[in-house]
Amino acid sequence: QVQLAESGGGSVHLGGSLTLSCLHSGSIFSIFDMGWYRQAPGKEREWVATITSGNLARLADSVTGRFTISRDNVKQTVYLQMNSLKPEDTAVYYCNRGSIWGKGTLVTVSS
Repeated sequence: QVQLAESGGGSVHLGGSLTLSCLHSGSIFSIFDMGWYRQAPGKEREWVATITSGNLARLADSVTGRFTISRDNVKQTVYLQMNSLKPEDTAVYYCNRGSIWGKGTLVTVSS
């Protein structure tokens, strides 16, 4: 059974940084595209970033230049490095592989 477990969320001030991790288990990891999504209070879940099996990264316009997605196929982990955080980045961040979702990790950015 495939499982995704996010970690690394927390509370930071405007301009701060966090790195989220998503540990994948239960099946082969390297052949799948992996993604990060987020859901802010009262809003719909939105796509943040994707990294393909070939290590090609794509980012939403709202985070381009501030966030970086990467993966370590040996550790079966995908990362989201978040810099220059803004209050509007406050959300629960979810790891995704196709129809499989993690439980999320909360990021709170205060001004």
